[in-house]
Amino acid sequence: MDESTFEHEAHEEMIALEDAFADIDPDQIEVEVSDGVLRLDLRDGTKIVINSHRAARQIWMAAISTAWHFDPAGGKWVASKTGEELRPTLARIVRERIGLAITL
Repeated sequence: MDESTFEHEAHEEMIALEDAFADIDPDQIEVEVSDGVLRLDLRDGTKIVINSHRAARQIWMAAISTAWHFDPAGGKWVASKTGEELRPTLARIVRERIGLAITL
């Protein structure tokens, strides 16, 4: 995938994730976006950081002492080591940590 295509797809994914959290009560999840980095602070103190990494052409996510590197794969973002998908993994973390079911 060339850099331009990656930039477009990663940007679209980051916007979609940001939009998915737009209507959630900030007492449940505080959302902050700065310089292309999406930070989610869950009410239990869990911090989730998501950003696109141009050099690796991946979207990276860090939460609960774990890091995932997601590669573009047919319209989805799939972790290179585990095969997990970005959106279901993020939804699972939110559900497990604060009991909030979200659709991404």
